Amino acid sequence: MASSLSYFATFRYAKISCSSTSHDPNGHRVGNLKINGNSSLSATKVDLLSHTVYVATTTSVDNEHIVGDQFRQNIPTKKQFVDPYRQGLIIEEGVGYRQTVVIRSYEVGPDKTATLESILNLLQETALNHVWMSGLLSDGFGATHGMLRNNLIWVVSRMQVQVDHYPIWGEVIEIDTWVGASGKNGMRRDWQLRSNATGHVFARATSTWVMMNQETRRLSKMPDEVRAEISPWFIEKQAIQEDLPEKIDKLDDNAKFVNSNLKPKRSDLDMNHHVNNVKYVNWMLETIPDQFLEDHQLSNIILEYRKECGSSDIVQSLCEPQENGILKDGLHQNTVNLVNGFSLASGILEGFLSEGPFSYTHLLQTKGDKKNKEIVRGKTVWKKKLPTVPFSM
Repeated sequence: MASSLSYFATFRYAKISCSSTSHDPNGHRVGNLKINGNSSLSATKVDLLSHTVYVATTTSVDNEHIVGDQFRQNIPTKKQFVDPYRQGLIIEEGVGYRQTVVIRSYEVGPDKTATLESILNLLQETALNHVWMSGLLSDGFGATHGMLRNNLIWVVSRMQVQVDHYPIWGEVIEIDTWVGASGKNGMRRDWQLRSNATGHVFARATSTWVMMNQETRRLSKMPDEVRAEISPWFIEKQAIQEDLPEKIDKLDDNAKFVNSNLKPKRSDLDMNHHVNNVKYVNWMLETIPDQFLEDHQLSNIILEYRKECGSSDIVQSLCEPQENGILKDGLHQNTVNLVNGFSLASGILEGFLSEGPFSYTHLLQTKGDKKNKEIVRGKTVWKKKLPTVPFSM
């Protein structure tokens, strides 16, 4: 008799033909269907109505575990226009993507607003779903079929997120995303987040991506076959207008705030086996004093990625405040963004914006015996937390 520790299930697929117009064509509602037979089943055809679906049956196998990932994921091989399961659809004349999401309870902080980590995760998820809908997705982390054949993966080199207002728990938001060219070998991806109820824009984001060889971990040129795959999806549209990217100064060990001996956990690794960029942001923000974070909220973050971080790296987070009055200087130029879309008297704004610092420079680096290596440089801009004011319709 086989030991319980060596018992695994092998998935095989039973073909089922059915003809009810009320039956789910994707086979997710099989109902009270019973398939007779032994523990090992060959493909079984059952006439129910006029649709053909596939269900997974199991076989008892010792020391073997075979899972039909392709069947379970159901990755499209052709372009899709609507995804009812993810509440997504293709927009922008067939090349952009829009997804409707609800802010969950685990995506908000103590003030019941979505955390920056949650927003970054939503950006990543909608980007991957966009590739999913395109029919170009292979089994990689957003990689196309051409990238898989060339052993290439995407890595982000730069990212900027501007947040005017944070969604609240239970709020329905729409996230639009699209891609464009960035030089000869890069790709730009942008996003816009807005309220489903009012149309107010909550946040904007832009990013630059390049390709890396999965084995050598070196950057790679974009192969012609990959360019042919993705270039038809490029559009000339920018969520954040940036004529000249802002340069971020490098910090040294004399930074005012330092958090050392940070170690990645297994849960911090993504499908490409390096630390997810959302974790980098968490390490940065944890270095800022708690008292400042209680009274302020992030309005802008810029990240410049220099090196990937692995599971064995020891990371140090450095942070330096910049007392430059950046928000106060920009008060009259962009009042709407600074006050979450609301008009307040200038005297009230002066009270909120007169205290500093409002900007921090960040650096994450790996600690080495002889030399430290940069992982990512960052800059965060903050504004005083304002009282919650409902949007007007």
